[in-house]
Amino acid sequence: MPPRVSVIIPTYNWSSVLPYSIGSVLRQTMGDFELLVVGDGCTDDSEQVVASIDDPRVRWINLPANTRHQSGPNNEGLRQARGDLIAYLGHDDLWLPHHLTAHVAAIDSTGSDLTYSLGINVGTDEGSGWPSTPHPKSGSFGSPLCIVHRKRMTEEVGGWSHYQEIDDPPDTDLWRRAHAAGYKFTFVPRLTGIKFPASWRRDVYKSRPCHEQAIWMARIESEPDFEVRQLVNFITGRRVPTGLSYREILRHLIDETISRLRRRWSLHSFRGRRSIDDVRRFKGLDE
Repeated sequence: MPPRVSVIIPTYNWSSVLPYSIGSVLRQTMGDFELLVVGDGCTDDSEQVVASIDDPRVRWINLPANTRHQSGPNNEGLRQARGDLIAYLGHDDLWLPHHLTAHVAAIDSTGSDLTYSLGINVGTDEGSGWPSTPHPKSGSFGSPLCIVHRKRMTEEVGGWSHYQEIDDPPDTDLWRRAHAAGYKFTFVPRLTGIKFPASWRRDVYKSRPCHEQAIWMARIESEPDFEVRQLVNFITGRRVPTGLSYREILRHLIDETISRLRRRWSLHSFRGRRSIDDVRRFKGLDE
């Protein structure tokens, strides 16, 4: 039988982070998935790193040439995906263990075509971060790592566009096309993803570090109630209150803080061909 979810990790010549992103997928509480790690014309040892992971759900794919953006590998992942649901994860990003469980449950219970959740954008000092969440009605859309959608959605509206052909970032362009076409979107009120924006880290593709991913992965695995503590810290700026259960804190947060999170979304957005090219140079991808 085909898997329920096809997870797509687009990657390019940064093999040191792959054990962390792949590891966060393999630690999901829902195991009915395949994981497609799609190289954008990789020339480093990424294939060997992926091959060393002993799990039949993990598959390596490499494009014959570099397409200069995640749109290329994502489209190839969509072409080869066998699941009826699609999930994305950046090669340097992490999921919390409940990510797939929460999204699939929301899709099944609501009949939605796309679900989106909260994420953390991690600053460059390793310990800081702030929440991000999309708000489709106002045209704000989140990082792909916090979105799951039905495969038929992209089959019907088209896949990822190349950034040189559109004004919006390719992910925003795709979600807007789907939203405009009338597909049902549902918010999942959970923190499920950790993003380390490469566009905030100069020459990161030259140095190719993985220490931040290691630190945050260790925190996810070792800190009790990691999710709710992060959300409380964002909203209150104080330590997590004592004497409250996980459910009590989370219910309070959902009721009172979603509007605040929406206003803080997308502090660093990039529009158009020139901006993405500038970001590529900043990250160390173009000389």
